Parts: sequence; structure tokens; C-alpha cells
Amino acid sequence: MSSVIAERLLAARAHAPIVLDSPMPLEEVPTPALLLDEGALARNIERMTQHLRAHGKLARPHAKTHKCPTIARLQLDAGATGICVAKVSEGWALYHGGIAPLLITSPVATADKAQAVARLAAASPGLTVAVDSAMGADALSAAASEHGVALDVVIDLDPRMGRTGVREPADVLTLAERIGRLPRLCLTGVQHYAGHVMHVTGFDERRARSLAHWERASAVCDALRERGFPVDIVSGGGTGTYDIDCDVAAVTDLQVGSYIFMDRQYADIGGRHGAVFDDFESSLSVATTAISQPAPGAVTLDCGYKGMASDAGAPVARAPQSGGAVPGVVDAQFRFAGDEHGVLVLPKGHQEPMLGRRLELFPSHCDPTVNLYDHYWVHREGRVHALWPITARGCSW
Repeated sequence: MSSVIAERLLAARAHAPIVLDSPMPLEEVPTPALLLDEGALARNIERMTQHLRAHGKLARPHAKTHKCPTIARLQLDAGATGICVAKVSEGWALYHGGIAPLLITSPVATADKAQAVARLAAASPGLTVAVDSAMGADALSAAASEHGVALDVVIDLDPRMGRTGVREPADVLTLAERIGRLPRLCLTGVQHYAGHVMHVTGFDERRARSLAHWERASAVCDALRERGFPVDIVSGGGTGTYDIDCDVAAVTDLQVGSYIFMDRQYADIGGRHGAVFDDFESSLSVATTAISQPAPGAVTLDCGYKGMASDAGAPVARAPQSGGAVPGVVDAQFRFAGDEHGVLVLPKGHQEPMLGRRLELFPSHCDPTVNLYDHYWVHREGRVHALWPITARGCSW
């Protein structure tokens, strides 16, 4: 019953945009703050939509990146076939924001989680959940039967990543047979996400590795069909391989996430035509202020571990979008200096005081950075016009 309490708390969270009566200049936003360039976001969504459409594929964007019903709605309105969520709690948060259909991409294996899925299925039409074990399938079937709901499932395939999924083809067939015997479960296809390939540096190497994994997954799909199992959904891939996986015949939709924001980690992998992956615009940044300068050649910012994800290294500093050049910031190096602070080491020749100056940080990893904030400060033409709640922030169960 612990998840019931958590579900009730999620129902009380804000999910609707907060529109400002009067747009405010970007330089008035209290820092640190998560900024979202609405124009760049819209162009990224449109660019991905058009690319996949040209290849006969659909988008099933992953909300673990943005955790925001407003952004999910923009993606659905652009033609997405559904929205992915990593966890059951993210599903509940987006459900309360009016988002459907949802695909829960992480398997569940306990009765309590299965009960939470069944309750969500009763409320949210078209819910699908990934399974990778007999235990998980049994728990979902029992919970769905108790709540009188039918539940669509996809088998999660392990692309030699070792995180979740079924690795061996024979085990996939065994699980499919078990699902076929269980009441209230309907097998609709497979999920295949090679997350360890997304950040392989160099397009040619990334393409070769992704296609090798898809070759094995396609063979599994063929084996399932030969046994009479439906494979209507073959969902997977991501931002790093969006222009690779769309060439795979078996794929129906791509679980792209970071393309809407982009981050330094993705920029570094290289694109089809160059050393920088710049197919999509940078729409996300963290506004920060220089608050102290205890030593020459460096300045302390008001953004540390609590304001910026650090798992993928340091962010990149840049001049604020509101204008005003900041000498030396392009070549400056950021280092974390604790929970609340970061230090920007300036290049030689740019050691003048910067106290009170505003900067923007280009995140190294967008997903966990977003999870640190309650809302986006949404801006266009240098002025903030709305705040969009990050409704699923902290939804990790």
C-alpha cells in the first residue's frame, strides 16, 4: 500500500504552465535557474518529427529527459505515437497532466509495483509496460486480474548491455509463451534500447555497433512471429542513433529523449558530418551568477552539485542569451566546488573581476540536471513568459 500514498501525493503536484502576466527579462531570473528556449525546443521537436516521418518511423519520446507534461503534450501534438516513462511514478505524474498513451520502459518484479501499474492502467488508456521475467509477468497478470483491466506488454530485450531485458532468444520465446498463457496480459511486441551505444564517439563506429545489435533483435522478432506471437511494436533507439536506427526495417518507433535539449555529452560524440553532434539545437541551460572572487584568475558561481548534474563531468560556460559579452568565458574551465558553488577558471589575460556577472552553463547531462529543478523558466526573444512545472521531478520508484 505504500505506493498508494505516493500516488496520492503525485496527484497534488502542479502540472499546468504558469503564464506570467508580464514577461520578465532573462537577467531578472533568480539564479541558479533552469532556462528553456521555447523556439529552439519547438524546432528540435519538428526536426525529429520530420526526419522520422521521412523514414516511415514514429517517435515515442522518453519523458525521463524532461519529466514535464507540457513538453510531452507538444511531442504528442507533433505526431508522437506515445510517451515513454522510465518508472511507474513518472507514469502517474504524466497521467495527472493528461498525457497518454504511456509506455513504462523499466520492468517491475514485485506485487506492490504491479498493483501500481494495474491502477494506472485502469485510469490511463493504452498503457503498456515492459517485462523481462516470468516473475514480473506473473505479478502483472495477478494485479491486472484483480483490478479487471487488460494490460499490454512488450518484452524487454537485453542488447548485451547487462542492465535489464532478456538476452538469449530461447528465453525470449519461453517468456512469450508464458505471457500467452497468463490472463489479462497481451503481448504486443518488444523493446530494444542499446543505451551503451548512444554515446559511442564517431558516427561510423556508432552506426556499426547499433546495427549489429538491431540485427540480433530483428532475428528475435522474426522468431516470435514464426511462433505466432504478435510483434506490432518494436520500440527502442535514442538520440545518439536516431539517424541510424531509422534505417532498420523492424523498428516501428524510436524512444528519443535528449534531442529536445541536447547536452555536452551528446555534442562530444560527433555527428554524421563532423566532430560535433549538432543535429539539434541547445535549448536548455542553467543561469548562474558570479558571487565571489577569492583568488585572481577564477570566479565562484552560485551553482554546484545541487544545480548541475556531475555524472558526465563539468558543464560548459557561455555568455548569457540575454546579451552582453563576458571576456574569456568561452575558454574558461568549470569545476565543482561543493553543493552550492562552482568555480570558473579564466584563461590568462582575462582575470578582471566578474562579480555580479551572469553566465549560462551548458549541462554535461541534461536528464539528471532537469531532475534538480521544480520548473523551467521558458523564454523567447530574451524574455521569460512562462514557468513549466517539472511534475515528475524525483519520481524514481
